[in-house]
Amino acid sequence: MQPVKIVECPRDAMQGWPHIIQTADKVAYLNQLLKVGFDVLDFGSFVSPEVIPQMADTKAVLPQLQLNSGSAKLLAIVANTRGASEACAFDEITYLGFPFSISETFQLRNTNKTIVQSLKEVEGIQALCLRHHKKLLIYISMGFGNPYGDGYSVDLMFEWFRKLAGMGIEVISLADTVGVANPKTIETAFSNLIPEFPGIEIGGHFHSTPNTWQEKIEAAFTYGCTHFDSSLKGIGGCPMAKDELVGNIATENLVWWLEQKDVSLNLDMEALAEAIEMAARIFV
Repeated sequence: MQPVKIVECPRDAMQGWPHIIQTADKVAYLNQLLKVGFDVLDFGSFVSPEVIPQMADTKAVLPQLQLNSGSAKLLAIVANTRGASEACAFDEITYLGFPFSISETFQLRNTNKTIVQSLKEVEGIQALCLRHHKKLLIYISMGFGNPYGDGYSVDLMFEWFRKLAGMGIEVISLADTVGVANPKTIETAFSNLIPEFPGIEIGGHFHSTPNTWQEKIEAAFTYGCTHFDSSLKGIGGCPMAKDELVGNIATENLVWWLEQKDVSLNLDMEALAEAIEMAARIFV
């Protein structure tokens, strides 16, 4: 069985939290998560502090992280080439993530650019990543539909996926930004894209209500997805989407489900339990 990659997303959990989390608390929490043994840690972002004030201290957090050869690879979110240039200055960062929405309304809300303008940003960010030996991870935001009335179809999502693949992007995650994906649409996406693009790592970034997470994970896993984003206690979701009812897949649920499938995760379960307790203290 192919190993499963878990991307733990404390940045996603923190970015929309209503109270500012102090830098020292972020550092302690992130260092605890590093002990767990996740494959990737989505730890921060290089975006406008006026838009996402919770992430204004990413540069201060980074040098305090206790990294070693066995640590999770670090992922930082960027919204434009300016942020990508800042992130590329840090050798500790492996992945740059860019949210590419196939909903025009959401792309304007999220990055203040149209889809066409954002595609140009992707070109620039990809060039920076290649120059600085980083990997660009593209999230196809609103990949399963949107609440704005913008046109959507699975064929449209496939069309944009193929355009991004043609630009040399090697990691693309399908993002269920407002939790509208269902097992059938997830099956259609992964059963078609994974065989068509064997050289691309295709992930699932699912947002979910508490009673729908399992069916989403099961559908994606059944049809070949081995890259999942999650956050402890299911905290998070996109603050630009303005949907307070939909959070992330809870990491502890994902881990439990994968264990039932006899998937070897090589996680430090004691460190995970302590991280869950720490999350309960931070996110109050």
